[in-house]
Amino acid sequence: MRVGEFKANFSEVVEQVKRGEEIVISYGRKRENVAVLIPYSTYTQNNAVSLGRLQGKARVSFADDFEMSGEELLGE
Repeated sequence: MRVGEFKANFSEVVEQVKRGEEIVISYGRKRENVAVLIPYSTYTQNNAVSLGRLQGKARVSFADDFEMSGEELLGE
């Protein structure tokens, strides 16, 4: 979906996302894909970090301004 279509149909797009659809947003003459709108539940599931041996025994959360990537944190 191009940016103009997205802007013109914002409410409809939000409803599609609420139903579980993923929407790819493209931009420019080359229609380069620049973003994907996904349901929030999918986002939170895909961004969970497993604590391995600490699973169920500990929890971790980070401030919004934490600047280390998940890969850097986990040494990947």
